[in-house]
Amino acid sequence: MPEESLQEKTEPATPHRREEARSRGQVARSPELNSFAVVFFGMLFLFFAGPTMVDGLLQVSHRLFADLNNAPATDADAIWFMRALGGRVLTILVPLFAAVVTVGVFANATQVGFRFSPKALEPKLDKFNLASGLKRLFSRRSLVELIRDVLKLALIGSVAYFAVRAEEKHFLTLADLDIAQIFTYLGGAVFRVGIKIVLSLFALAVFDYLYQRWDFERSIRMSKHELKEEMKQQEGSPQVRARIRQVQRELARMRMAKEIPNADVVVTNPTQLAVALKYDTDSMSAPTVVAKGARLLAQKIREIARTAGVPIVEDAPLARALYSSVEVGASIPAELYRACAEVLAHVYRLRGKLPEKVVAAAGEGGV
Repeated sequence: MPEESLQEKTEPATPHRREEARSRGQVARSPELNSFAVVFFGMLFLFFAGPTMVDGLLQVSHRLFADLNNAPATDADAIWFMRALGGRVLTILVPLFAAVVTVGVFANATQVGFRFSPKALEPKLDKFNLASGLKRLFSRRSLVELIRDVLKLALIGSVAYFAVRAEEKHFLTLADLDIAQIFTYLGGAVFRVGIKIVLSLFALAVFDYLYQRWDFERSIRMSKHELKEEMKQQEGSPQVRARIRQVQRELARMRMAKEIPNADVVVTNPTQLAVALKYDTDSMSAPTVVAKGARLLAQKIREIARTAGVPIVEDAPLARALYSSVEVGASIPAELYRACAEVLAHVYRLRGKLPEKVVAAAGEGGV
């Protein structure tokens, strides 16, 4: 309905709505936090493994310049030489690439978990819609991203400026150093400046992550009408649920109707309640309620009992206690042993068959 679709979305998303959004690739994820993790841990890796990598690259360079006098004679030799050289360089750089990829995957999984969403890869025609594109361009998200990028540039520029100023006093001493010492200092200076810039971006990454979570929660909120519709889809409409309960009651009545002719006695109060009891001394430790009902169902139980010749005993307190405390198919509780035993003893006397266990229960209060 139009008025229903315009309802304000004020309700938190249900688990079902969250799972639907996740299947579409709609999750709370901050690219800035991923970038920070990749750059920060990449620089830490270079700090500890950089000297080893530099030594490896120097050896490759020495080998390259040493072999210049033995230039490849043919195209095949040149191809082989370049492949060998590229393989050595790649071997040196592979640990760095592996570390960066691992950190990137872990940072992403920490935010959204491991889940492949094919729907996120499907082409969306609305992205080619000019009106939709303009709407996204002037949306709140675009404004926040613009502010974030401006703050990032300002932050990087400011931190880089002061970090370089802190290294300025060492620049004049570089003239007294040899090439190796100069490169060693420059490498350390670049690392110090870079780590300051990256750490300064951590606060911006945390802010972006909090905003992405807030924006995600806002985007998946639901209206009261959507909550009702989802409940209907998951649990069925009230009419369907009522029909299911009606069918369940009818099936239960059919099962009880089959069990009543096999009962030993029906206890009534006398018109409102009826409870059918069965006791098999060989297979049961206590009498079991095989059927119970109130009003019309109680009347039906009495009719079936009369037709099947099952004795009907009027005992209002016992009938009420059995009806309220024992479910169909369950054994009677210990506090009702004596009362039920007296009723069963009376029935068995009428039939001329009185089991010893019932006699003992009627006299001592246990079955």
